[in-house]
This record gives sequence, C-alpha cells and structure tokens, in this order.
Amino acid sequence: MTPESLTLASGSAIRLRILTSAGVAVTVEKPSVDEAALKADMSGRGASGEDIAQALADAKAVAVSRRRPGLVIGGDQVLRFNGVLHDKAENLTEARARLAELAGETHELVGGVALARDGVVVRRHLEVSRLRMRALSDAALDRYMAAAGDAILASVGCYQFEGLGAQLFDRVDGDYFAILGLPLLPLLAMLRAEGALPA
Repeated sequence: MTPESLTLASGSAIRLRILTSAGVAVTVEKPSVDEAALKADMSGRGASGEDIAQALADAKAVAVSRRRPGLVIGGDQVLRFNGVLHDKAENLTEARARLAELAGETHELVGGVALARDGVVVRRHLEVSRLRMRALSDAALDRYMAAAGDAILASVGCYQFEGLGAQLFDRVDGDYFAILGLPLLPLLAMLRAEGALPA
C-alpha cells in the first residue's frame, strides 16, 4: 500500500528542517489562517495558552487539508510569561525588550501539533516546555543581538534555541524538538498510527 502524501501547513523553516532531518518527506503549503484574529477571539474568551496553541495548530492543518489530499501537519507555539501570552516580535527593538524581560526568569513555550485529513483533525498533541534564561547584562544582550540579527524575529521568544540562542539559557525542562516548535517524537508516533510511516 502506498503511504499517504504528507503536507506541512507551515512556512516555518525550522519545522521543515526537523521533519526532513528525521527522514519524513513532506510538501509545504502555507495555511491561510488569520492567526491574530483567532488569538484575539480566544484570549477575549479567557482561553488558556494550551487551548490557543492547539486551536492554531488545528486551524492550520484543517485549512490546508481542505485543499490537499492525504495527511496535513499543523503546528503552532505560544510563549507564556507571568501569565501573559506573547506573539513574535515585530522588530529588533521589540525583540531586545522581550529578551531583557525574560532574562533571569523562567517562561513556558506551549506547543500544539495536529494531523488533519479531509478537513478534519484526526490526531493532536500538546506539549509545554519550561525554559530559564540566564541573567544577561546589557552588553551581553547587545553582543547577542549583533550576532543573531534579524533571524531572531522568526522565533516567538526572539532566540533561536537550535543555534546561538542556546547560550542564553541555564536550564530547560522540555523536549528539544518541542522547544524548536514541533514535538517530533509524538508526531512520528501519530504518523505511524495513521499508517503514514512504517511501524
């Protein structure tokens, strides 16, 4: 039996790299989901970070699976700090302020992943990682910002944990792949359960 086609409903380069490095062949299609409106609506109704992250993952997978055959993978992640949810920074000034706020503190990355087929979610998984950033001086922040550049704007935490950003932390409790934005091992298990990967 020929395995189903797999599509990643995301424009995230790191999610694609995680999958391809694990030997999972996917095509990519960016979803047409108004993430800001969904977040605003759910936040206004008092939804948790967990509910919002999973709803975003579900919405992305469902949107693309209505247009494409096979299984579609959707994923999303929100950052929670002191009970407040954060989106990606819009510019480097905002990114620096975010890093200064997180320095010396612990925050959470709440990530959801969903598998959809024919417009219906068939499997989902949610994971929460806790990260403690080390105390950072202004000089240390300046050095990091200069070295990392605009690339940090692709990360909700304004760091790229898979690279230079690892130096900002002194403790993490969570799965490495989930921190990067895609809980790979649970996803692989879901794909095997759906027959998309050999058992």
